[in-house]
Amino acid sequence: MKLSGLKPAKGSVKTNFRRGRGQGSGGGGTATRGHKGAQSRSGYSSKRGFEGGQMPLQRRLPKFGFKNINRIEYRGINLDTIQKLVEKTNATEITNDLLIQNGLANKTDVVKILGRGELKSKVEIKVQAFTAGAKTAIEAIGGVATQVK
Repeated sequence: MKLSGLKPAKGSVKTNFRRGRGQGSGGGGTATRGHKGAQSRSGYSSKRGFEGGQMPLQRRLPKFGFKNINRIEYRGINLDTIQKLVEKTNATEITNDLLIQNGLANKTDVVKILGRGELKSKVEIKVQAFTAGAKTAIEAIGGVATQVK
């Protein structure tokens, strides 16, 4: 075997069809674009969702819903997750920075402590929001729930 003898597999390489090179080529005249209309012109590109003048699907369907621009999206963290974090790090104070370091929140997250699970350790938690159940559970064990901005 020599490099000069290498050839692609049979049938894997097709020759390009040269459109618009005279009547004898079979693709001359209209160059397989049909007669007249936007698609036969040079520079044509169809708009996304264009259906040939028919009312497009996105305009036939009704609009619905409402997006509240003032909504605050919270990153919910439950008490059982906080308990696991305390056991892992032996922390007495839980802040956003500690949650970020341990992969429970991102820098831009607004954190809210939720009431699922049981908290066994006395900790001071400083985050943006608490549910009523979570706050009472933290304070019942002797911890402090501080809301920060």
